[in-house]
Amino acid sequence: MNFATALQGLVGILWLVVVGMVVLAIIRAARAQNVKSLTSAILVTAIIALLLTTVSAGLVFVPPDQRGVVISALEPQGYREQALQPGLRWIIPYFENVVMYPISRQTYTMSIASIEGQVQGDDSVAARTSDGQEVFLDASVIYAIDPDQVVRLHIAWQKRYTDELVRPLSRGVMRDAVSQFGVEEVYSTRRLEMTQQIRDDLSAKLQDNGLLLVDFILRNITFSPEYAASVEQKQIAEQQAQQARFVVEQRKQEAQQAIETAKGQAESVKIKAQGDADARLIQAKAETEALQMIAQALKERPELLTYQYITHLAPSIQTMLLPSNNPFLLPLPTQQPSAAGTPTLSPTPIFTPTLSP
Repeated sequence: MNFATALQGLVGILWLVVVGMVVLAIIRAARAQNVKSLTSAILVTAIIALLLTTVSAGLVFVPPDQRGVVISALEPQGYREQALQPGLRWIIPYFENVVMYPISRQTYTMSIASIEGQVQGDDSVAARTSDGQEVFLDASVIYAIDPDQVVRLHIAWQKRYTDELVRPLSRGVMRDAVSQFGVEEVYSTRRLEMTQQIRDDLSAKLQDNGLLLVDFILRNITFSPEYAASVEQKQIAEQQAQQARFVVEQRKQEAQQAIETAKGQAESVKIKAQGDADARLIQAKAETEALQMIAQALKERPELLTYQYITHLAPSIQTMLLPSNNPFLLPLPTQQPSAAGTPTLSPTPIFTPTLSP
């Protein structure tokens, strides 16, 4: 409680005392009792109450979050040019009075929701885009009175600045800004640009009227049911097209993978064929070298050919005809069972025919 308020309370009590004493004096006078002393007390108390009333009428306490506009009958223009600053201030009693204005931040909300904002029901801002589509904007304007422009605001708007300045000015600026953008720009690519434009225009116009724009908040953008349905269909079509592109890309990747797999298999077959060819080449080279060595050995020792021939005969062959220049047959070994049941080798008789030329 500030001093001015306490003083006003004291003045009120004194006047009640004066009234009570007057009533008491009337009662005593009606009973023919002495009221001289009571009359003096009433007079003194009334004078004190009047003085304190005058003093309290001249004392004004201005809270820190407010400024006071002094309406004065002593000033030529009818008001003081400077607003009262926070603290206990003095004005001329009975010739001046003070109108308080808050300088703290205030919020004005316009919303489609019926329970939000200063106006009950749908209070969203209907606007037309540059391509003729209707949109509905939910917004909040956070503002404050410029402490240095309180007197100017009082002269121009008094206490009507919220409903007759902030509200219509905000709605008009929003409609003007939306009309410069297409509907798709409003809700996607240029929404931030549009919001900033509203903020700049609204700040300039409020400042011209003694108000400071703290912030402009574009809360929501709603479209007409017809356009909302078309946007939904467009999004569905875009999603389907994106899915189709994904399937095509997947098929391309699968085809590329199949091509790479086929290339790998072909390369594997090629490497295997090359390996087989190299192996056959090495084997042929080895056989050629072996034959060369055999030929060289036979050249040096021809009888090895006969030996190789004999060692490769089938087991059923028991005799062998030698060339005509050999007049005898060689005995071939045979296997005969021994008494112990183990086969033993014994020569087979060979007759040597007489060969005549």
